[in-house]
Amino acid sequence: MILIFGGTSEGRRLSHALAAEGAAVTVSVATPYGAEAEGAAPGITLRTGRLEAEEMAALAAGAVLCVDATHPYAVQASRNIRAACRAAGVEYLRLLRPGSALPPGALTAPDAAGAAALLAGTEGNILLTTGAKELPAFAGLGAGRLYPRILPTHEGLDACAAAGIPAGQVIAMQGPFTRAMNEATIAQYRIEWLVTKDGGGPGGFEAKAAAAAAAGARLVVIRRPADGGVSYGEALARCRKAAQL
Repeated sequence: MILIFGGTSEGRRLSHALAAEGAAVTVSVATPYGAEAEGAAPGITLRTGRLEAEEMAALAAGAVLCVDATHPYAVQASRNIRAACRAAGVEYLRLLRPGSALPPGALTAPDAAGAAALLAGTEGNILLTTGAKELPAFAGLGAGRLYPRILPTHEGLDACAAAGIPAGQVIAMQGPFTRAMNEATIAQYRIEWLVTKDGGGPGGFEAKAAAAAAAGARLVVIRRPADGGVSYGEALARCRKAAQL
């Protein structure tokens, strides 16, 4: 069995490719949203819900290879998966999507708090595309400036309410978004600052950067955590070898 900790487009692509070739694949995702995106297919066993360390290690114990295909910014999740693989004695493999080239003039920060610090003392509306979990870091900038774009989930909406974001400023939509959609959002809400993570191509980074440049909004990028990994092609080859395909 190949175990994939997923929730990304790369993880979905890998799991379905391996299952189509006859491998037994177990995919673990943290949320119902991730499960819906993964979809069902013959050969794939789907496990939904956040796992404790012992549960994660028990799940890994049945695998010949464990692939960490979580988001590039899921630092704690990757740390837990590595520890679970060590405990289970299973080989760990990090599938990491390529990063993006930053456009000229982009500001960078190490984390959400750093991005908020860069924006302190500035003026103008801010489009936050970093996820609902990061909202508390930006609260000091004033809720009237913040336009968070979040997944349309109860958790996301609750986080916006807890941060005091007016309902008319919450953009609850599922991405990724095209450049045209980003430009329309920037124009609609008179955005002057766009805060994003480097989610790479699958995360829509290039479309956001191009839209910000075209619309005259400044780009603030939360840098990726330092992490090593392999490409999709290498991960697929390693999985095929492990599953003896």
